Formats: sequence, structure tokens, C-alpha cells
Amino acid sequence: QVQLVESGGGLVQGGDSLRLSCATSGIIFAHYVMGWFRQGPGKEREFVAVIEWTARQTIYADSVRGRFTISRDNTKNTVYLQMNSLKPEDTAVYFCAARPWGPASSSQGDYHYWGQGTQVTVSS
Repeated sequence: QVQLVESGGGLVQGGDSLRLSCATSGIIFAHYVMGWFRQGPGKEREFVAVIEWTARQTIYADSVRGRFTISRDNTKNTVYLQMNSLKPEDTAVYFCAARPWGPASSSQGDYHYWGQGTQVTVSS
């Protein structure tokens, strides 16, 4: 059974930092491209960041580039999203997703497995 479990969300003030984690099980983690997506209130789910399975390639949405950092630990089957300089517009439910093999992708349809999400709320 494949499981992706996000954690680390919460309520913070603008300018603060949070680190999200996504622990996986039931997959050969090192063979998967891992992505983070988010869905803000009243908005469609959107791409945030992706890390290729060897961690040599990362891609970020323009809205978070320079503030967020995606990383992975293949020994712990976990992907992280370090979020700095948070803004109210970063408020959303954050989801991690897994894509077997293939290049890093920002397309939601390329991902086979999804977590349930963790809420991040940034107050002004």
C-alpha cells in the first residue's frame, strides 16, 4: 500500500519560515520524482516545486523561486519543502506527489500518487 504523509504545516506570520515533510512508504522512493503542489482557498491546485530522483535537478514555480527549497533524503524516503519569507498568498493546502521515473515535471497528470495535504496559513 502506497502512502504519502505530509506534515509540518501550521499558522505563521508573514516573513516566517516553515519546513514541510512528506514521508513515503510502499514505493521505491529513490526511483520516484517528487513534487509539491498547493491549493489556495478558491483556487485550482498549482505546481510549487519538483525534485528529480537523483536530486540533481529541481524546478520551481516563479512565485516561490528564491524563497522555497525542495530537497530529498533517499535514506529516509522523505521529501522536504523549506519555505522562507512566507507571504499571505502562500496560504494553501500543500500536497506532495510521486512520479515513477521520467524527468522532473510540473504537470499534475504525470504524478501517480498523492498525499492528503497539510494546511499552511500565513497571516499578514
